[in-house]
Amino acid sequence: MAFSNLEKAMAAYIGLDLAVPGMSREVVKRALGVTARRAAAPAAVGIGGLIRRHPVAAVGLAGYGAYEAGLLDPVPGAAASLAEQVILEPQRKKVARRKSTHNKAVSMGMKAIKQSTSYGKKGTINNAKKAFSAVNKVASKLNRGKKVAAKGPQGVIKKAIGKLFPKKKPVRRTQGNKTKWSIQVNR
Repeated sequence: MAFSNLEKAMAAYIGLDLAVPGMSREVVKRALGVTARRAAAPAAVGIGGLIRRHPVAAVGLAGYGAYEAGLLDPVPGAAASLAEQVILEPQRKKVARRKSTHNKAVSMGMKAIKQSTSYGKKGTINNAKKAFSAVNKVASKLNRGKKVAAKGPQGVIKKAIGKLFPKKKPVRRTQGNKTKWSIQVNR
C-alpha cells in the first residue's frame, strides 16, 4: 500500500526517505518500534497489550522515542520544501461530463413543449410527466430512424430536435446468388 500525503510529509520532516526501494509500511513500523523500545523505561516493558488496546498511546510513545533519538531535529531545507509541496499539493478540478445527444434532445424538446400550447398555455406545462414521456419517446424514435408524426405535440418536438438526429440512409442489400459469373467444373 502506498504512503498517504500526510505520512510522506511526516516522514520527510522526521528525516526518513520513503523513496528508497524496499521501504514499506512494515519496515517503518519496525523502525519506529525499535526506537520506542529503546526510549521506554524498563518498568514499561510489559505494556505491549496496553499499546495494542490504546494505539494513540503507542504513537505518542513512538514520537517520544524519535525525539529522544534525535530524529526530530530541524530538517535541512530540501526536505522541508519537499514536505511543504506534498502537503500543499493542489487538488485537481473535476471535469464536467459531456452531455449525451439524447439528453440534449430531451432538453430541447422540453423547451419546445413549454413554448407551444401542446401541454397547457405558452410558458407552462400542465402535465410534466406526460410531456417528458412524449419527448423521450420522440427522441428515442428519431434516434432509431423511425417515423414520427409531423403534427401535434410530436411534430413540435420533432421540429425542435430533428437536427440532432440526421435521417439515416437505408442500407442496400445484395440479392441472393444473382451473380454474372458462374463456375463450371469439368468431370
